[in-house]
Amino acid sequence: MSNPQDPHQNHLLDTLPQAEYDRLLPSLELVELPLSQVLYESGEKLKYVYFPTTCIISLLYIMEDGASAEIAVVGNEGILGISLFMGGETTPSRAIVQSAGYAYRLKSQLLKNEFNRAGPVMRLLLRYTQALITQMAQTAVCNRHHSVDKQLCRWLLLSLDRLHDNSLSMTQELIANMLGVRREGVTEAAGKLQRAGLIEYTRGKITVVDRPGLEAYCCECYQVVKSEFDRLLPSLHVIAN
Repeated sequence: MSNPQDPHQNHLLDTLPQAEYDRLLPSLELVELPLSQVLYESGEKLKYVYFPTTCIISLLYIMEDGASAEIAVVGNEGILGISLFMGGETTPSRAIVQSAGYAYRLKSQLLKNEFNRAGPVMRLLLRYTQALITQMAQTAVCNRHHSVDKQLCRWLLLSLDRLHDNSLSMTQELIANMLGVRREGVTEAAGKLQRAGLIEYTRGKITVVDRPGLEAYCCECYQVVKSEFDRLLPSLHVIAN
């Protein structure tokens, strides 16, 4: 059987002009990423960048005492490894697979070479980076000012935007680590959303049953992030030219 994966499932790769896409295609390597696999640790020099297709990767900041909080998610809309072409080479965050699936990886030097051409790839990656920075900033604001159930709404909606169905396999402990809250807080928040008829939660699996209702219940943080991605990454012709 042929593998159903296709680089065009990643929106950045799909947005590239044909010449740039054809130049990168022979070097793209399909990899399967299981749940909880660590793709890089804090301070580690990046050997590859990843273009997710069906997986979601979480960027976590780990404190000295082991506590953690998610600062951003990367899925089929983007690329993991922006520090490479921003000149930093490393990052203080950990990248871990939040939802298992596939991605295409590319050797770091190849992406740097393409970025340094100062053409469509550079413009596309800079636009994506601005959108990702917006997500990071809004996540910080949300975690500081909004209740756990609102944070959970934002997190669920951002995750589901990067998946092909309305379900997410995730334990309460992992969600708590992502949000930087106690597990009991996640239990209470998930129960509140379930009683409101917005989600169904069984052990290790969350299914959104009322997406419009969840969006209406969520704080403004989700829409701020979504609108910025839509504004900065609207189409091939806007970005590439």
